[in-house]
Amino acid sequence: MIKSEKNSRVVQRLIFIKARYEGKSVKEASSIVGVSRSNGNLWQQRWNSQGYKGLIPQFRGGCPSKLSDLQKAQLKEMLKERDDWLVREVQDLIFQEFNVEYSHKQVWVILQNLKNSR
Repeated sequence: MIKSEKNSRVVQRLIFIKARYEGKSVKEASSIVGVSRSNGNLWQQRWNSQGYKGLIPQFRGGCPSKLSDLQKAQLKEMLKERDDWLVREVQDLIFQEFNVEYSHKQVWVILQNLKNSR
């Protein structure tokens, strides 16, 4: 299972679990993979309660999008009018149409996400 896993964080956690099955303590197994004992305890608890799924990182947080899914769909349609949009132009369009301000970088990220969602 470890060899076929592509997520390096899951691999690290699987190595920890393997060390535990080999008889290593949580402290020793944590040391092997370079994490604190409290992280090791957390991984052990997740493994015991959820198995493999418990080792998958659960990224939470971050700010909710300022644009709703509907607004993003509307923006995507607006952008189909041309193929040569500049990030600054899209930034202005978002402000004019939705009264939402985004940084230049965030507009670029939105454009990449919209491009990849085709």
